[in-house]
Amino acid sequence: MKITSIETFSDEFICFTRVTTEDGAQGWGQVAPYYADITAHVVHRQVAPYALDRDSGDIDAILETVRDREHKFPGSYLRRAMGGLDTALWDLRGRRENKPVCALIGGTPGTVRAYGSSMKRDITPQDEADRLVRLRDEKGFDAFKFRIGAEVGHDVDEWEGRTEEIVPTMRRAMGEDIALLVDANSCYSPKRAIEVGRMLEQHGISHYEEPCPYWEFAQTKEVTDTLDIDVTGGEQDCMMANWRGMIDGRVVDILQPDICYLGGISRTLQVCKMAEEAGMPITPHAANLSMVTMFTMHLLRAIPNAGKYLEFSIEGLDYYPWQDQIFVNDPYEIVDGHATVTDAPGWGLEVNPEWLAKAAYRISELDR
Repeated sequence: MKITSIETFSDEFICFTRVTTEDGAQGWGQVAPYYADITAHVVHRQVAPYALDRDSGDIDAILETVRDREHKFPGSYLRRAMGGLDTALWDLRGRRENKPVCALIGGTPGTVRAYGSSMKRDITPQDEADRLVRLRDEKGFDAFKFRIGAEVGHDVDEWEGRTEEIVPTMRRAMGEDIALLVDANSCYSPKRAIEVGRMLEQHGISHYEEPCPYWEFAQTKEVTDTLDIDVTGGEQDCMMANWRGMIDGRVVDILQPDICYLGGISRTLQVCKMAEEAGMPITPHAANLSMVTMFTMHLLRAIPNAGKYLEFSIEGLDYYPWQDQIFVNDPYEIVDGHATVTDAPGWGLEVNPEWLAKAAYRISELDR
C-alpha cells in the first residue's frame, strides 16, 4: 500500500510521527529527542517528498532514496528524520500483520535484562550509591551504569576527585554480585583514559563507555587495545562508513548504536549484521523513556548478537520533565530487573491524545 501522508507532532524535546497509507492503515514512530522540532522540519522538507506515493513495505529502498537524493546532507538531522519515518513504517507493518515488531525482524516477545542507567553527574558519589541501592532492592536490577569524568571534559572531572571517589564507593555499596558500567561521555585523552581504565579494572567495572572524544576513532582504539576492560561506543554515529570503519578496525569491544540517531530499525539492523559477522555484541544506547527504549527492547529480542542488557534510564520527571504523560499507559515496567516486550502489534504503544493536542502539528500529503 502506498504512503499517502506523513504527520509530525512535536515540541522542543520530542517529535512523534504518523504514517498513513491509501487503505487508511497507520503507524506511529518517533524522531530522536532533543531539538525535535527542528527535526520535524527536516521530515517534511527532506524525507517526505521521497516517501509519499511509495510502497510502505519498501522501507530499505525508501531510506536509500532519501540518502541518495539528499547526499549533500550526510549528517545527524537527516538520519534522525529518517528514523521517524522508518519506525512509523515498522509499526504500521506490525499493526497490519497483527505482530510485534520483534517478530517481524526474526525475534519473539519476552523479557529483556535491563541495567539501570544514571544520567546524573551533579550528584555526590554517596548519594548516587544510595539511590542505586534503593533501585536494586525495589526493581531487582543486577547491573547499573553511572557517570565518570565530565562531558567532553578535556581530562577535567565534573569536580576534582569525583571519579576516583565514585568508583570504589559504588563497588562497596553494591558488592561483588552487581555488574557496574561507567560512561565517560568523551572526557579523556588516551593517556588519561588508560589511567582511569586501570582504576576501573581494579574495581571490577565491566563496561567503559566513550572514554575519548567519540569522533576520534584512533584515540579510542588506543584505549581499547591497551585495556582488558570492555571499551564501548557508537551511540553518536549515524554514517554507515563510520560503522564499517569502527567494526573493521575493532575500535571498541562492544557497539552501541542508537536506533533514533542512526536512522531507524532498518539501518540499525544493517549495523547489527556487520557486527554479527565480526563477532561483536550490540548493546544499544537508549537514554530516555520515549519510544527509543521500546524500539531497543524489540531489537534485542531479535538479533543473535544482542549484548548482555538493555539500557534503561532511571531518571524521572525531575530530570526529563518532557517525559510526562507522553503515553496513554506507562509501557515500561521493570520486574526482577527485566523489561517485557509484549505480543501487542507494532511497538505496542499508544501516544497520549492529550499530549498530541498540545503539540505543533504538520502534515505532508500526497497530492492526488
